[in-house]
Amino acid sequence: MATQLSHSPHTVATPVPHHWTREQYEQMIEAGILDEDDHVELIEGEIVTMSPRKGPHSTAVMLLLDALRAAYPKGFIVRPQLPLALDPDSEPEPDIAVVSGQPRDYRDAHPTTAILLVEVADTTLAQDRTQKVRLYARHGIPEYWILNVVDECLEVYRNPAGDTYQTKITLRRGDTVAPPEGDSPVQVDDIIP
Repeated sequence: MATQLSHSPHTVATPVPHHWTREQYEQMIEAGILDEDDHVELIEGEIVTMSPRKGPHSTAVMLLLDALRAAYPKGFIVRPQLPLALDPDSEPEPDIAVVSGQPRDYRDAHPTTAILLVEVADTTLAQDRTQKVRLYARHGIPEYWILNVVDECLEVYRNPAGDTYQTKITLRRGDTVAPPEGDSPVQVDDIIP
């Protein structure tokens, strides 16, 4: 005897988002389903649309690139807006990642960690302070910066512990910051657009 399930006419199915793996995400890129113009990244199994890069954001990325390249010795690469393979479910594209090695070290695979990650925040400030803090701390990224374009300050997060950082410092114009393992400090004035 077959069992029939009865459904109330008032039952509403709750949609469940699909959980994507990094492997599936990369297959979509290889197949042309996603491309550079889509401006997306994979965060904890979710394909997230990145906000458009407007003038102040783009200027801040270029200023950070110049300042951090000057601050780091040979043996470190300052990578702008490139993927970071953190785990099987996350492939963020931070605005800046400082990783050890040489560019050709990552020809066949994205880096899996960094000594410093930087996000430039205008419309993404809330996400950068919550979701990205959680993600980067959980993966032991020693230092994470948010260049807050709106408030013209640099938020420095240090000492990852679990899903957060134990130390948060806010720096303003006139202040300097020593990047981890860098040769020289960075002037906050030099990176605010």
